[in-house]
Amino acid sequence: MTTMGVKLDEETCARLKSLGAIKRRSAHWLMKEAILEYLDKQEAIEARNRDADEAWREYQSTGQFVSNDAMTAWFDAWGTDSEGPPPENECLP
Repeated sequence: MTTMGVKLDEETCARLKSLGAIKRRSAHWLMKEAILEYLDKQEAIEARNRDADEAWREYQSTGQFVSNDAMTAWFDAWGTDSEGPPPENECLP
């Protein structure tokens, strides 16, 4: 483990200590949990952005897509007797 310091203003420090007392957790524990949660969210956002960029590059190179109408019809059929396979890709002319 590595120790890192965080400089906080007095108000933030007081809020952290107050919440720690309510939750019966140390300020250190709260900060660590907040940092881990933040990292998880930001890493997920970055992964989603990479996936979206890759999908855009693929679309630009192939021209393949599924129309909004086809996807909407497929989603609307979920859970019904007419539920079917996902729609086929279409291509730009």
